[in-house]
Amino acid sequence: MPLYPETEPYENGMLDVGDGNHVHWETCGSPDGKPAVVLHGGPGSGSTPYFRRLFDPAAYRIVLLDQRGSGRSTPHASHPDTDMRVNTTGQLITDLEELRRHLGIDRWLVWGVSFGSVLALRYAQTHPGVVSELVLTGVATGSDAEVELLTRGLGRIFPEAFERFRSGVPESERDGNLAAAYNRLLESPDPEVRERAARAWTDWETAVIPAPPRSVARYEDPVFRMGFARTVTHYWGNGHFLGEGASDGEVASGDGVILRDAHLLKGIPGTLVQGELDLGNLLGIVWRLHHAWPDSELELVGDTGHNAGAAGLAEAMVAATDRYARRRTPDDVRPTRRP
Repeated sequence: MPLYPETEPYENGMLDVGDGNHVHWETCGSPDGKPAVVLHGGPGSGSTPYFRRLFDPAAYRIVLLDQRGSGRSTPHASHPDTDMRVNTTGQLITDLEELRRHLGIDRWLVWGVSFGSVLALRYAQTHPGVVSELVLTGVATGSDAEVELLTRGLGRIFPEAFERFRSGVPESERDGNLAAAYNRLLESPDPEVRERAARAWTDWETAVIPAPPRSVARYEDPVFRMGFARTVTHYWGNGHFLGEGASDGEVASGDGVILRDAHLLKGIPGTLVQGELDLGNLLGIVWRLHHAWPDSELELVGDTGHNAGAAGLAEAMVAATDRYARRRTPDDVRPTRRP
């Protein structure tokens, strides 16, 4: 299935979600179509027009938003005065619910990439009644093991890049949580310390996650680079804040919560589209999630890695959204409520 043609938003706005934050949102496609919300990765990457093309604009009411601190949302994480203490997974989920109610939507398909899949899964686990389906790619669950793989384990595959990355933090912190160590540097009052840390972090990202030139080029934007690095390290250095609202309170750290709570996804159809060369697969996370979630289907795409823009991944995702566009439930066909 090819990508759908470019489409422009017919509505957009800035939603006041509290804590001094305003979240940018936009809608495109059909105002009476099946609602779908797009959750970008990073965390901190922001939305792009490309995501609109994964949905039939005649069948879907497509909602894109920039999560707190990213994209066009304010305040931006690149500004040193932005309070990151009010940017957590639990607060992002609350923002989604605020936006859903603001737009008068009862239930929506949730699409997510990379960190967006972490957010989508936890959102569906904590608010299953408002999620009609899930379509996820570059699948992650936010576990400590995944962070350890991406910040240290891949050093065995990319030793030269890893040595540069590891040497970017104080020697006393090189054997600890590297994401947390970089986050401390990115919170420094010294702008030169912050800039060196942001550059070192994004250099490591480009070394271990091959991406098209357009994606790599965004790291040359100092505003994007700083906001992205600060947000990623904030989440990765704090267990993705998944301990908030754990279903039984037994895992205070939040580690392993999403896989542990996979049973809460029962009844929600889902499609997991994963590149076979995605290095996140080294832990078997997507396979374990698929087998813990009976209502999911797993589609592996050859010769592709962690890149939602890869042709094979895009085709598989369009095929999935096309299938779900035809899956109309009584709740989906009720007239859209207007705020």
